[in-house]
Amino acid sequence: MSLLELTRAYGRRAWPQAGTAWRQLRYVPLTVLYLAALALLYTSEYGVFAMTLALLAFAFLNGVLLTVLRRPMLAVTLALALVGSLVVLSRLKFDVSWMTIGFFDVLIVDRETASFLMSTFSQQRQTIIFAGLLALLLLLVLVWWFDPFRVRRRVAASVAAVSLAGMMAMSFTVPEQPWEPFQGVNHLSNFARSGVTGITELLTRGMLDSDPAAPANGTSPLAGDSACRPARKPPHIIMVLDESSFDITAAPGIRVPPGYRQHFRSFDGKWRSFVVEASGGPTWYAEYSVLTGLSARSFGRFKFFVTRIAADRVARGLPQALRRCGYQTATLYPVSGAFLSAKKFQTTTGIERFIDQQDMKASDPEPDRFYFDQAVRTLQRKPADQPMFMFVYVAANHFPWTWSYRPDLTPEWRGIGNAPEVDEYIRRQTMSARDYAEFRARLAREFPGESFLIVRFGDHQPQISARLLDPNLDDAAIAQRVMEFDPRYFSTYYAIDTINFDPVDLSSARDVLEAPYLPLVIQEAAGLPLDASFVEQKRILQRCDGAFYGCRDGAEVRRFNRLLIDAGLIKGL
Repeated sequence: MSLLELTRAYGRRAWPQAGTAWRQLRYVPLTVLYLAALALLYTSEYGVFAMTLALLAFAFLNGVLLTVLRRPMLAVTLALALVGSLVVLSRLKFDVSWMTIGFFDVLIVDRETASFLMSTFSQQRQTIIFAGLLALLLLLVLVWWFDPFRVRRRVAASVAAVSLAGMMAMSFTVPEQPWEPFQGVNHLSNFARSGVTGITELLTRGMLDSDPAAPANGTSPLAGDSACRPARKPPHIIMVLDESSFDITAAPGIRVPPGYRQHFRSFDGKWRSFVVEASGGPTWYAEYSVLTGLSARSFGRFKFFVTRIAADRVARGLPQALRRCGYQTATLYPVSGAFLSAKKFQTTTGIERFIDQQDMKASDPEPDRFYFDQAVRTLQRKPADQPMFMFVYVAANHFPWTWSYRPDLTPEWRGIGNAPEVDEYIRRQTMSARDYAEFRARLAREFPGESFLIVRFGDHQPQISARLLDPNLDDAAIAQRVMEFDPRYFSTYYAIDTINFDPVDLSSARDVLEAPYLPLVIQEAAGLPLDASFVEQKRILQRCDGAFYGCRDGAEVRRFNRLLIDAGLIKGL
């Protein structure tokens, strides 16, 4: 049989007409494809559990494709391409956002996040991707034409069903933990597990904890606010997010420089504790809480994506309340505004000017003094008769602490006897304290006729804190305490400072404050009338003695979220 005749026979699916040797060779391409799939999973999955779950996920995908296509070579080629693309994109996402891809990335695809990821590709890489997609399309056409095998749809569907049952059993037995998307491994297994648990949670409780809709009985209790008329000229308000910062003397046996704790003290001599909703990772949980006055934990497993969900859906918050009182509002953001839809989210909550890394022409990261300089320039450009609110991020203390960041800024520094990472962490904190003191002195010097209320807070503890706080516990015990929301792992600090201003009311500035109450504290300290939603939130603070999400097992927050939904301040959730 000539090569031409053999090709024609193959195209007519006439392998039985070929010799025995040729019929045996037809299994080679299929075997190679399955071996390639195993190699991909072996190099991207770690641990027996993850590898088993990934194999089940691949079998499920392959079974679904087989049910539709019936051609095993085509199905495995397409499944391999999809899984390979998932792994590549997940690694890309981890490189730029420190999180791997989860099911929610497919459930909600927003333009900002997509553009943020695509911006990391050069034009040359985009050309390579386009060429690769074209080559894959041609390969699929060839495989479709030459695939000699057929699988019964009933068999393929059974494979998919059994694999899905196995995936579900494993996902419910060992649910995905909050820190796993930040590890940068197990891309397919984590994606599959987040899909199973995510769909289940979406169907059983929705995206947001809230009470059932109440019967219509007239006007919402949060509607009908009067105009905001402060009793006296309000101060400029500056809210500073102090990256990964907390008072490390909370850990036993840590040496610190003289005067270290003064950075965490308020103008009235008090040290105040700030309870956030993340430990060692997501800044955006605190970002959501301090801007909206709400809890990221209300979103359950979807809290990882809280800013993406809340964009265009949550219209209540501190910036909106301040604009109601005549404030101009701005954010100085140290990375791209497309990161986790930060710009879209913040403009929804009332930020008028969102100034990101590109606008500031910032490197990654800059010393804190860089962002404070930007804040001064923003104040210099404001209208003379309008108070200003600025949300300023400082990022010098961002992880990792395994290398010395800008040692030229601290030539006098000498190690103080802690582990190298701890000493580097403290060195950066001393840089932050020095830059903040200079910023405060500059405001007083350059704006002598202006008054300022400055509120600083730590967005979460650093990744190294858990082992420092409990050096005698193993990783499993620490993880269990974090899952139980032990406040020791979630407590940072907040400090209130003033320039030419005496706070009007600090009754809500508890010694221990949960993050969603910070907008309330700021408005009362500035002497601003509260809108109806913050009046109601103050009642919750008083009833719950400063607790928020944890009060009455979440009943207060569910009720409050329902009131906000009924008032149109939360939409589409």
